[in-house]
Amino acid sequence: MDLTPYQMGPDDPALADLLTLMRDCFAYMEGRIDPPSSLGKVTQTALQKTASEAEIWCIGTPPIACMILTPKRSSLYLGKVCVAPTHQRLGLARHLIDHANTRARAMRLTTLKLETRVELTNNHATFKALGFREHARTAHPGYDHPTSITMRKPVV
Repeated sequence: MDLTPYQMGPDDPALADLLTLMRDCFAYMEGRIDPPSSLGKVTQTALQKTASEAEIWCIGTPPIACMILTPKRSSLYLGKVCVAPTHQRLGLARHLIDHANTRARAMRLTTLKLETRVELTNNHATFKALGFREHARTAHPGYDHPTSITMRKPVV
């Protein structure tokens, strides 16, 4: 299997496969996180728009791992990082994070940043093992308690 990440553009016919991957990866969160994931509102048209405004990187054909990279000030924000359940624990997330580091360095950014939900302790452990550290806890609008954890990792 080729582990080289590739970028999807807004006209990539595999965006439909990407949406399926994301939904499969995030399905286990349903009923576990509050508020619900915004992924339920994502459409293929929305992914096309995202691909024109940010960078969507994938591994595999059809995609088995992905992330969305968006520069924000001095950080590169990693969104919707996911690996197909059938391909987890094979180092694919590490390949994506390493690639994000390379992209951030090329953009002269100093930090990788991502968010994970408070309830998803397995994700916290995974991201910690990949070098991320908790930076802040925030609440979604309308909540009086933290619902999300922001994690950061220095670009090397």
